[in-house]
Amino acid sequence: MGAGFALFGCVGVFANDPVASSGGEGAEAKKEFNAGELIMEHIGDSHDWHVWGHTHLPLPVILKTPGGWEFFSSSHLMHGESHTGSHGTYALNHKDKMTVVDAHGSTDEEATAALIDFSITKNVATLLMCAVLMCVLFIGMARGYAKRGVSAPKGLATFLEPVILFVRDDIAKNSIGEKHYRRFTPYLLTLFFFIWFLNLIGLIPIFPFGGNVTGNIVTPLVLAAATFLIVSFVANWHYWRHILAMPGIPLPVLVILTPIEIMGHFIRPIVLMVRLFANIMAGHIVLLVFFCLIFIFSKNGESLVGGYATSIFAVAFTIFINCLELLVGALQAYVFTLLTAIYIGTAVHEPHHAHAEHH
Repeated sequence: MGAGFALFGCVGVFANDPVASSGGEGAEAKKEFNAGELIMEHIGDSHDWHVWGHTHLPLPVILKTPGGWEFFSSSHLMHGESHTGSHGTYALNHKDKMTVVDAHGSTDEEATAALIDFSITKNVATLLMCAVLMCVLFIGMARGYAKRGVSAPKGLATFLEPVILFVRDDIAKNSIGEKHYRRFTPYLLTLFFFIWFLNLIGLIPIFPFGGNVTGNIVTPLVLAAATFLIVSFVANWHYWRHILAMPGIPLPVLVILTPIEIMGHFIRPIVLMVRLFANIMAGHIVLLVFFCLIFIFSKNGESLVGGYATSIFAVAFTIFINCLELLVGALQAYVFTLLTAIYIGTAVHEPHHAHAEHH
């Protein structure tokens, strides 16, 4: 699936470039294949969705300006064009970021800085699609159990129920403890399936899939921030005492140890964010790099022998890497959820004497 994602991307770039695809007026007129530009285009976000060839699906542009709201389609911004709305003129820069331009087409930095972009980009649309998919699946499962009671699962629930039980028993219960795990299980289940589904969606090459959402640092950042806030708010006195002034440690050592413990509290969500972002981003880049080798060795279409010879190995390695990515997608969801459960378990852990009194 990831192999197809890379191949469709490469074909789409050449199909959209009349000079590169037609050959121009000579060898000098051909546009050189830029692997880096292609890779960055496909792992980044955009205000439209490339379907195939010249076909792009425009997405809604929603802007909050000092003068008011702007609503229009991204089709007005295709091919470097600008669009004049009720409160200004807008265009996309080379990084596909929304900017305000003046009458001469130059970027108005002050107006751009005041612009707030609420547009439905490709990644936002993928997030919404994933959320709807999860609601449909799990609400449907819940209704099924409500009708037939506790019995053998049917349909998709046959596959999902063991995964749910695994997250509940092997991650939440083991990491947080018998007393507190139930109130955090819904969050951990949502976290696991949300990350896992997004990772799988990113490996499906056909529209409306293929969005590199978890490979965009914003998504792991928000998920890690949610975990950080939960840990900070549910943490008990025992947890904060061990961070600020660990019992039994001499004061001179606390001067060194306490800043380290405080830093550790803030470093944990950063580790969560970087781990998920780097692994998913690297997977997409590796898949695309292998397919780009076909175009690089074909020397921009001039050496068909080199292209065909390279394609055999490129496709084989891409399929192999794609199989690994299917495993990595599930593994990263598991690791993120497990570390979150461990952090929560550490925050709500009670002293041994309090635990003994409870029993």
